[in-house]
Amino acid sequence: MAKNKMKTNRSAAKRFKVTAKGKVMHFRAGKSHLLRKKTRKRKRHLRRAVVLSATNLSAVKRLIPYKF
Repeated sequence: MAKNKMKTNRSAAKRFKVTAKGKVMHFRAGKSHLLRKKTRKRKRHLRRAVVLSATNLSAVKRLIPYKF
């Protein structure tokens, strides 16, 4: 009898990307509204993707098991 396959969390799969070396990248929060009061520098830094912190890595690995 075959093992049950885990389901990938589709919302997490769209939010996180795994690099070729296995790092998890994500975009920062806070770029959707109330942008007038935020500085140019702050908005510019919110634009780029960053590496996910080690604290959240195990939780994300459970959500997207087949990306690793």
